This record gives sequence, structure tokens and C-alpha cells, in this order.
Amino acid sequence: MSDKKIKYTELKEKLVGVTRVCKVTKGRRYFSFSAIVIKGNENGIVGYGFGKSKEAPDAIHKAGEQAKRNLCKVCISNGTIPHEQEAKYGGAHVLIKPASDGTGIIAGGPLRAVLEAAGLRNALSKSKGSSNHHNVIKATIRALSNMRDVYIIAKQRGITIKEVYDG
Repeated sequence: MSDKKIKYTELKEKLVGVTRVCKVTKGRRYFSFSAIVIKGNENGIVGYGFGKSKEAPDAIHKAGEQAKRNLCKVCISNGTIPHEQEAKYGGAHVLIKPASDGTGIIAGGPLRAVLEAAGLRNALSKSKGSSNHHNVIKATIRALSNMRDVYIIAKQRGITIKEVYDG
């Protein structure tokens, strides 16, 4: 995030889920809430956060603050991703493919929330393995952050864009 300053007011927040967590001890049960939040500016920046608190609104607020600290840049070209990408986190396995214009986002649950917050308009995806929201989100962010477009590849290799295509 060193190249440009991000205005935190531009970030849109999407609540993926709130769950009630219970800790049982000898004396009694302790209830708390866990929240998952995705934040993004719908223009190539996305982040996630997990928060836990005794009250649900506090957990959501904590998750939103953590999401601001976990922002990452995503390569977007013509409303889709530059190439196919797979990633794994824990038991979750995520596959994301580029799609032609007009396809929309073909994804479910937390995967869709991350892709929409990143600003993708067309993408095909498949979530395999575990359906745990935490791990699916982390695998999706990992896949998106590993993407490279032709400009990044040319800069890393120290060649022109034409040489990247021609070989």
C-alpha cells in the first residue's frame, strides 16, 4: 500500500457472518460473538477482519478495524482477473478463473463477498474442500494477492510488454 494513500471513507464494508460462541466452564456458560467483515473500495483493494466480543456490534466494529489493517492490492484487467489462480488455506481450496464480459460473478458465500469488494465484475470460481468461512476468505485473499498482470511481469523481468507476449 506504499504507492497510494487509501481513503478509509471510500471503503465499503460487507458483513459475511456473525456467530454466537459459547464457552462452558464449571460455574456457567460464557456467551460471546464472532464476526467476519470484508472491506474494499471496489477498485482493486480488499481486506478481511475477524472480531470477537461480548456484544455483536462490538465484534463487527473490531472486525472492521482489523479489515482496514489487512488491505491488499488486487490486479484487475477489464473487470476480471488476468489469469486463472488457485490457492489453499487450511482445508479450504479456492479456484478463480477469468470470465468474459457479461458473465457476472459466479461464486457463493464468502468467496462472492471478497470478489465483489475487490471490484471484480466477471469471474468464475469454485470453492473445494472445507467450507469454513474463515479459511475460504483467507484462501481467496491469498489467490488474489498472488495474481500478476503483464505490467508487473514485465517490470520484474526487466523487459518490455511486447517481449512478454512474443517470448
